[in-house]
Amino acid sequence: MVRIEKPGKKLTLEEIKQFETKNNVKLTEKYKRFLLKWNGGYPKPSIFNISGEQGKSVLNVFNGIGDMYDNLEEVIDIYEYRLPTGFIPIADDPAGNVICLGTKEPYDDKIYFWDHEEESENPDDMSNMYFLADNINELLDNLYEGDEE
Repeated sequence: MVRIEKPGKKLTLEEIKQFETKNNVKLTEKYKRFLLKWNGGYPKPSIFNISGEQGKSVLNVFNGIGDMYDNLEEVIDIYEYRLPTGFIPIADDPAGNVICLGTKEPYDDKIYFWDHEEESENPDDMSNMYFLADNINELLDNLYEGDEE
């Protein structure tokens, strides 16, 4: 079972709706429930598998809404023209890659890993995107502890 350390301040549904309106994004129901419960923070355990060829990584921190260092709105602005249409950056790893939530079909609710080392000039080129989970809950369930190497 994943626990989140240093979660953000408690949110209301109204604050999430205001965030969606201001940022012109429709968050998924499961992700809204995650924000209502945790609003960002540091997961323990935190290791996840990317793919057979990519190996694994560490989920550093989930972005949250409000006055915090890992502010979701600011991170969305940073990646606005870098991520494929319909994805928002909900977390990152220590190497500067981001974990993305699909907010539009056909990727709605899906979680992907975006590898900045393979970034294309065309943001809608998904060759640097790796499927991680069907939704935020599955991503949390897939996190595990590993041996320090």
